[in-house]
Amino acid sequence: MDTDDLREKNERKLDETLEETFPASDAPANTVEIGILPRELPPSSGTEVLDNPDRSRFEMFVEGQTSFLSYSMGLNTVTLVHTEVPERLRGRGFGTALVKGAVERARARGLRVIAQCAFAKAYLRKHRS
Repeated sequence: MDTDDLREKNERKLDETLEETFPASDAPANTVEIGILPRELPPSSGTEVLDNPDRSRFEMFVEGQTSFLSYSMGLNTVTLVHTEVPERLRGRGFGTALVKGAVERARARGLRVIAQCAFAKAYLRKHRS
């Protein structure tokens, strides 16, 4: 195989790879592949979602560990960037509580919510209002 044939073969491989990954966006939520599943909250979780504007995130402190939802503020918007729950706390609704708390606070302040985080997107799809 000469150099031109090899180059063409490599370019086809690259094109196929790009087609598989384009557009660059989050996979649909609630799929087996990504494992995102917003859960219902327990009737009284006893945890409070706190806004920490110095760190641009909402936080919850549970069992000595911190769960958080990072955000960025715009003029009339709040963009939910990333939700992080420590592994041993996962599956108990704390991520859902963070997103719910963030959305409630944003709406109370008249802000438009933009979900960049796949988990927050899944929550908003499930709880449209």
